Amino acid sequence: MAAALLASFAASAQRVEGDRAQADGAYSAEVPVGGQSENERNGAMARALAQVLSKMSGDRAAASRPGVGQELRRAKDYATGYDYRQDEGVSQVTGAPTFQTTLVVSFDQEKVDNLAATLGLPIWPQPRPKPVLWLAIDDGSGPRLVGLAQANAARAALNRAVERGYRLGLPSGSAAEQASVGAIWRGDAAAVARASARYSPPMQLIGKLYRVKTGGWKGDWTFVDGGKVLGSWNSADLDARKVMAGGADGAADALMKRYAKRSVAGTPGTYRVVFTGVRSADDYIRLAGYLQGLAVVRKIVPVRATPESVEFDLDLLSGLPGFKRMTDAGGTLVGLEGLEGQPPVFQLH
Repeated sequence: MAAALLASFAASAQRVEGDRAQADGAYSAEVPVGGQSENERNGAMARALAQVLSKMSGDRAAASRPGVGQELRRAKDYATGYDYRQDEGVSQVTGAPTFQTTLVVSFDQEKVDNLAATLGLPIWPQPRPKPVLWLAIDDGSGPRLVGLAQANAARAALNRAVERGYRLGLPSGSAAEQASVGAIWRGDAAAVARASARYSPPMQLIGKLYRVKTGGWKGDWTFVDGGKVLGSWNSADLDARKVMAGGADGAADALMKRYAKRSVAGTPGTYRVVFTGVRSADDYIRLAGYLQGLAVVRKIVPVRATPESVEFDLDLLSGLPGFKRMTDAGGTLVGLEGLEGQPPVFQLH
């Protein structure tokens, strides 16, 4: 086991043909699909947008935040292009060839940034640091450092970091650095930080991966930034790759907590809003349906009606600024100049 471990898109959402499609940058993502039908593609685009929001914010739970689910169902409206890629592999069970279709999607940066700001998602600014992964692995024959020459042994951690929107580096693996295994094993973060002084930035993800008596693997992890320990955690699984991925996840969580900034949209709460141009039951139904479809609107309570207007109390996820930002993106409502101290007024078109 130790040997194995150490061994341009279109302006609209159109298919773009390429020799070898793959995600490139924070605003693109790739997801496996079972076919190329429209329904399959729309569902995959939702998963791809969830990936992008997670990478952009650093928040692995971004897709479950309030209001996000509604917009994921409209993922194709945020896409600028897509393509498919066919990957060939070999079954580990039968040895027969296997094929996997992957959808690669590119999203409009301005629209995605606007969505994040509207829903109050945190923004983890670019460029992002590239911490050094100091990983020692012991399968029972003694711990060994994973250096650049053994990058494939840490591939699960390196790939998970990319999925979370950042990258990990590896030490060169020189003889002097191999001597740092002892410091890793005894949890001496300061000694590892000194060994990593030649690398920039001064951030280290320190991990030791080892077999456990009950079967499987366990990882003990520490993340250090500028000599300060930001977090320590453990991960365990029968699959060593999942344990390594847990290390990259913990580092992403620590980085997000320190560096991501909450978008300033508005204060959540209930706000009185007046809507004009509502002259019939059909207008009222159209307005109510539109409001219920907005991700920032959590609840609608009718308050007062006149022959041409209606007043609602709206429970808004990101206040009036978030509501205005989202309505400005469409043509259904237009904000009007209102009197100071009075509820804002929007006209139904």
